[in-house]
Parts: sequence; C-alpha cells; structure tokens
Amino acid sequence: MRINVGKLDRIARIIIGLTLLSLPFWLDTPWRWLGLIGLMPLTTGLAGRCPGYRLFGRNTCSLRKPE
Repeated sequence: MRINVGKLDRIARIIIGLTLLSLPFWLDTPWRWLGLIGLMPLTTGLAGRCPGYRLFGRNTCSLRKPE
C-alpha cells in the first residue's frame, strides 16, 4: 500500500493518538479504556498509510509518484 496520508494529517493523527492513549492515566472512570482507540490514529500517523483512505480513494499526501 502506498503512503496516502500527508504531513499535516500525520502530525494531527499522532497528536490525537497520543492524547487518547493518555486517557487511561488521567481518568478514573470505567470509560478510561476508550482511550485505547488512540492506537488507530497513532499507527496510521506513524505509518503514513490509512486503509480507510484507500477504501474511499482519498489521498492527502502531496507527493505522488508518476504513473
């Protein structure tokens, strides 16, 4: 799979993922484990590949390879 997540999108995903992953440390309710959802944006941000973008044909990466 090609890189389909742009630089700004990647930075936002990493920040959101880390923020969500910190929730279990700050909340004292049963809902705190919902912070594990942050694994998805963190992983896609670090890898630069989003399966959802590929499924819908989106690409926020400005560097496209000539076909």
